[in-house]
Amino acid sequence: MEHVTEGSWESLPVRLHPQVLGALRELGFPHMTPVQSATIPLFMKNKDVAAEAVTGSGKTLAFVIPILEILLRREEKLKKSQVGAIIITPTRELAIQIDEVLSHFTKNFPQFRQILWIGGRNPGEDVERFKQQGGNIVVATPGRLEDMFRRKAEGLDLASCVKTLDVLVLDEADRLLDMGFEASINTILEFLPKQRRTGLFSATQTQEVENLVRAGLRNPVRISVKEKGVAASSTQKTPSRLENYYMVCKADEKFNQLVHFLRNHKQEKHLVFFSTCACVEYYGKALEALVKGVPILCIHGKMKYKRNKIFMEFRGLQSGILVCTDVMARGIDIPEVNWVLQYDPPSNASAFVHRCGRTARIGHGGSALVFLLPMEESYIHFLAINQKCPLQEMKRQRNTADLLPKLKSMALADRAVFEKGMKAFVSYIQAYAKHECNLIFRIKDLDFANLAQGFALLKMPKMPELRGKQFPEFVPVDIDTDMIPFKDKIREKQRQKLLEQKRKERTENDPRRKFVKNKAWSKQKAKKERKKKMNEKRKRDEGSDIEDEDMEELLNDTRLLKKFKKGKITKEEFEKGLLTSGKRVNMADLGISDEEDDC
Repeated sequence: MEHVTEGSWESLPVRLHPQVLGALRELGFPHMTPVQSATIPLFMKNKDVAAEAVTGSGKTLAFVIPILEILLRREEKLKKSQVGAIIITPTRELAIQIDEVLSHFTKNFPQFRQILWIGGRNPGEDVERFKQQGGNIVVATPGRLEDMFRRKAEGLDLASCVKTLDVLVLDEADRLLDMGFEASINTILEFLPKQRRTGLFSATQTQEVENLVRAGLRNPVRISVKEKGVAASSTQKTPSRLENYYMVCKADEKFNQLVHFLRNHKQEKHLVFFSTCACVEYYGKALEALVKGVPILCIHGKMKYKRNKIFMEFRGLQSGILVCTDVMARGIDIPEVNWVLQYDPPSNASAFVHRCGRTARIGHGGSALVFLLPMEESYIHFLAINQKCPLQEMKRQRNTADLLPKLKSMALADRAVFEKGMKAFVSYIQAYAKHECNLIFRIKDLDFANLAQGFALLKMPKMPELRGKQFPEFVPVDIDTDMIPFKDKIREKQRQKLLEQKRKERTENDPRRKFVKNKAWSKQKAKKERKKKMNEKRKRDEGSDIEDEDMEELLNDTRLLKKFKKGKITKEEFEKGLLTSGKRVNMADLGISDEEDDC
């Protein structure tokens, strides 16, 4: 390993505690990195710092060491329930990692108690652990820390415990804001004492981060560390030892190229990034079946309880594949990652830099490869200009095996795979529509048919983005997909039970079943008669004139008409006879004049 060094720890203007130096030697860090040599002296001289440095430059030690040194120099020693330092970080994986680094130092200082508060754990247990063991140094994610301030009813008065706070660190500050934690951060800051040291660390400085600097730091010293050999005017964010590649291929070729690459690099360690949780679930399952002889793990933000275990398991592997979303893109230090593969480009340019930064860390070498569709090729020039991140082309591999039919067979054999594929396709399109660089990633330019083939779909899903479109190039599988069973017999049994229940509900609630076959014919006839009489009564009440057929019937009643014309019945009697039919008739309608009436 070629170190990026900035002198030995002993050369710092402030002396470090001997046991801190011993822990650094045990960890294998005999020299400082530039961000450490620039930040530690300022932090220890009670300055607020806002540090920007490329990913993988050693920012964690740049705040862990000052925290320990500041707490060791306290005049009044901390009691077990008094909080002296808080480290806030955006993801639980990063929090676990920081907690692990911190424990290498605190094992030499039994007077300090550290505690980890992250999601995926029982908050009640966290409260009890703090009440029993205390916590002088808290490593936490924003949501869980905010929640702990509201646990006063359970016996945890955290607002009182943090009155002794000396140091607050916001790690990956831009990501904290990107993930929507701004409200939580503001709530937490209200509980903390104003007289404290605050450190803000990030690989990129955004306007939101600048606003946070103004709100949470007092006269901060700004530190911007670039790698040696990089021009002062450059804003390159990726390590100089990182080799960045891109590969252009059609949507129905991407998966074959990915599998071919992974099969040829089985002895190495890979991170494979996808844009959505559903894509991780689907392609993770596919890679498990098609890339044999190598451990394959999946991790994404919607996992609640398995994430910590999976993360620690992958860190311990010598070789393997971690299929993940951007939850693993920031600050995570996984030993000896050889390749970062980006199956889908991220939603913004800074995320691209952070993904790549999971390899080539602290002076190590590493490589990254992003797969692009032909319509996305201009993204390469955008990255070169926007992030000062040049990429070199990697040609498509020839004669790769077509694995999409195998993926279709998996979907036909197991409904779980079929459903995962449909969800993945829908989530991919929805994520694509929200891409920040929408001048390049234009959803209206997507070849949906080719994309569906690349996902090995059996049929096109129903979704608003596809409404009214025709896809003659896509040939759906000639099968009723409702008949595809779950391989898991318990799930299939539950599905069949649910289908039967829905069939019964449709039969009972069908509005079209008005005619009841087994109803007596006589009752049906009586109903018709009642209806007819009601109509006649309504017409009488409305005083309606005779209809055409009624008129014809009356004119044909020659016996009544002859009697009237011969004078055998009076006009009143004639009209009374007509009214027995329930009709009122104007005599003129019958062709009888007033003179005739008088006869």
